[in-house]
This record gives sequence, C-alpha cells and structure tokens, in this order.
Amino acid sequence: MIHDLNELGRTGRVLNEALALLESERKRLEQQHGGPSPSGDGTAGSPMQTLYGTVLLAASTRKHLKWVALAAGYTSLGLGERADHAMEMACLKPVDIPSAANRMARPLGEATVRALEMLRDLNDFFGWDIKLAIDAALAAPHATFPPPRD
Repeated sequence: MIHDLNELGRTGRVLNEALALLESERKRLEQQHGGPSPSGDGTAGSPMQTLYGTVLLAASTRKHLKWVALAAGYTSLGLGERADHAMEMACLKPVDIPSAANRMARPLGEATVRALEMLRDLNDFFGWDIKLAIDAALAAPHATFPPPRD
C-alpha cells in the first residue's frame, strides 16, 4: 500500500506538538508537587495519579509519533511492507486513552486539554474512534481511576 507522505507529515507534526504540550504539563506537575511520591498514592485524581496519567499520555503519544515517523521514512524509501507494518502500529488503539486521563484531577490542565483536542482532531487517521474516547475523558467531571478501595 502506498501511504500519503503529506498526511503522515501532518499527523506527525500534530503528534509532536501534542507531545510537547504533555511534556510541558508533566514538568509543571513535577515542579508543583515535587515529583512522584515514593510511597505512591492510589487515589483517583491525586497529584501522583495526575502526574502518572500525564506520563502515560505522553508515552503513548511518543510511541504513535515514532510509528508515524517510521511509516513516513519507510514510504519515502519505497519499503512498502515495512511502511504498512509501521502504519498498522501507528493506528493501534492506545490503552492509555482514555484511562490515563481518567486518573487525572479535574479540571484538566490547559496543556493536557489542548493536547487531547489535537489528538481528537486526528480521528480520521486512526482506525478506531479516538474522538469518542477523548470526548468522554474531557467531559468527565472527576477522576474515576483507580477505583476507591473498600
């Protein structure tokens, strides 16, 4: 299959910008809360869970960016089978959306909201409905994961 390098380039730039926003949010949260707590806090919406959710979103975005970049590179080199595999990997549903956002305190940080909106705008690129998952995460009134311990 021949992949559109212009579309891959646009998608890669959006993913890169979303990643930069998530990394800036991670740094802000680390400064605000002094980094992750060594003892851990399993409470939904806690500073540690919010930071962890941001880290998960950034890692997932980074992974998808890597696969898009590989697909573009393989396509430009005429390596169709490798490009196809990279595209399949780039379009896989990340388990971190919406679960990572479900860990995070509300209201979500401005950079996180912007990054999620950018990812949502890539709905047509992905082979699954990322828009629905992100809309649900953005609409959630509070953190829901991990569930409270009884």
